[in-house]
Amino acid sequence: MIVDLPSSNTSAVNRKLVEMRASGGALTMGRVLTLVIVTEDGAGIEDSIAAANSASHEHPCRIIVLARGQRKAAPRLDAQIRVGGDAGASEVVVLRGYGPLAADEAGAGMVMPLLLPDAPVVAWWPEEAPAIPSEDPVGKLATRRITDALSARNPMKAFEQRRANYVDGDTDLTWTRLTPWRALLATALDAPPFEPVTNVVVAGEAVSPSTELLAGWLAVRLDSKVKRSPAASGPGVVSVRLERRSGPVELIRPDGKVGTLRQPGQPDRLVALARREVRDCLAEELRRLDADEIYGDALAGVGRVARGRTPVKVPTLAGA
Repeated sequence: MIVDLPSSNTSAVNRKLVEMRASGGALTMGRVLTLVIVTEDGAGIEDSIAAANSASHEHPCRIIVLARGQRKAAPRLDAQIRVGGDAGASEVVVLRGYGPLAADEAGAGMVMPLLLPDAPVVAWWPEEAPAIPSEDPVGKLATRRITDALSARNPMKAFEQRRANYVDGDTDLTWTRLTPWRALLATALDAPPFEPVTNVVVAGEAVSPSTELLAGWLAVRLDSKVKRSPAASGPGVVSVRLERRSGPVELIRPDGKVGTLRQPGQPDRLVALARREVRDCLAEELRRLDADEIYGDALAGVGRVARGRTPVKVPTLAGA
């Protein structure tokens, strides 16, 4: 069910939520958090809501979408409430602010009366994010702040802002996309012969914040020399090579879908390594509401990574 409240205010939105709750159309008893989505008003809003609705099946929540409209328009708030089949396992409140109500401070003021009492607040910027999320008016309300450098107009500039301004509680979906890579590499090194890694080469697209983070994470966790090189082909992270005395461990994904894990003395192993969708990354981030120290360490570790200029050619895979 979708209820539109044009030219409204937050008091009217709250009253409508109470009315719908009393009639049995929406329940807040099982909501575990409030997810605030901050974005510009446009076509991309529905994709963000769909991702949040999908994540809400694992994390029932109230979703507040702060959709900032035209700054030069007359002040107006158009609200919309979605419950039931239109809201996953959540209730969705869309706030479209125009004119002065599209400003950051005004947006935070509209969000505050709609936050669930005694529930954590998570802020998510699916596209452009403030340079310092922890100092943003909405970011100050949140215990966790989720950004996505890859979706910014300038991904590498956004990534450098994340590095320079990291505060406990910050995270980025470019980090969450690396979970399968980190798990596979850690598993490979947990098996015999337990030799130290002497050298690491991480290859990926020239513009790939995730590749930078993976290199930074390996530099910190392995305390080894790490070189980040461009890949001759392939999307995102393409390959990782860990040098050890007994031979290299290689994880190669040339097509963005299927990877191959190579280890000395073992047959090549195909692994599912498809590029993760936003809804899966968002659901993973909502599983923890404390600071992600490993992400902070990976950001710091990027400064220890050497740069390679020669593109790395992906090795020929078995069966290719």
